[in-house]
Amino acid sequence: MEKTAANPIRIGVVGYGNLGRGVENAVAKNPDMVVAGIYTRRDPGQLQPLFAGTPVFSVADLHQHADRVDVLVLCGGSKDDLPVQSPELAAKFCMVDSFDTHARIPEHFAAVDAAAQAGKTTALISAGWDPGMFSINRVMGEALLPDGATYTFWGKGLSQGHSDAIRRIPGVAGGVQYTIPVEAAVDAVRSGVRPALTTRQKHERHCYVVLAEGADAQAVHKTIVQMPHYFDEYDTTVNFITQQELKDNHSAMPHGGFVIRSGNTSAQNKQVIEYRLQLESNPEFTSSVLVAYARAVHRMHQWGMTGAKTVFDVAPGWLSAKSPEQLRKDAL
Repeated sequence: MEKTAANPIRIGVVGYGNLGRGVENAVAKNPDMVVAGIYTRRDPGQLQPLFAGTPVFSVADLHQHADRVDVLVLCGGSKDDLPVQSPELAAKFCMVDSFDTHARIPEHFAAVDAAAQAGKTTALISAGWDPGMFSINRVMGEALLPDGATYTFWGKGLSQGHSDAIRRIPGVAGGVQYTIPVEAAVDAVRSGVRPALTTRQKHERHCYVVLAEGADAQAVHKTIVQMPHYFDEYDTTVNFITQQELKDNHSAMPHGGFVIRSGNTSAQNKQVIEYRLQLESNPEFTSSVLVAYARAVHRMHQWGMTGAKTVFDVAPGWLSAKSPEQLRKDAL
């Protein structure tokens, strides 16, 4: 049965940091959804949701609430939380996560798929804007221009996943990381010449770190710049700052970037496809993507499509609250 405002999709929010607050906010903008509960590792009595009346529970209560939730949206970090939480929860719940460690997506998919297949649930991993919306545009570009090359640039912006990875390092009291595209590389790609670019030639990473009392700055610096999958392949700058500087200068969370496919449809004609995002709030946009995919997951589960899924397995129309008839009339 299709969900409506009178019979909404019940969303469970697991974790209540920036992403969790974004999900609560995004659900409020979708009349066919409702937040059935926020599930936190903190003391539920101390957590203040954005909207009065939003139920708050301990994450330990979640397994008793299978009949209260249609889809879980997991809002933990990709480094330590989601590799454990996603397979565990997919065994019992339909769910969406934003796992964004690209190199580990195949193993994460396999772990979640095994759990979801056993539990006959539907579990979509790695939703967001990259992986997620950028992933779709990479595939589209390659399909439309098979004679070509694809380039992805991120930033300038604050990366949630990389910032989270910094904050989990022993000796770090706080920190953020910005991804900066190298302008010369972007200009070369947009010209259609298809340059061969290494990871290091495309982006820089700038870190702003608050040290814990007594921490060894040299050891923290080394841990950051040598971290696999996050910083080891980039020119990384680490700036040590005060807690006040972090609060004053690095509280906003802008981000964005672009996917460019440069190719030829004939010897004479170059074609360039570009998809761009310019975001004032990285977590709020990521949350909006997660919520749209939660709608698709609910539909897919109703249709008997179980196991792990990615954005490549979801038709665009399944994300929309509009009916297929409305979409054909309004958007096609």
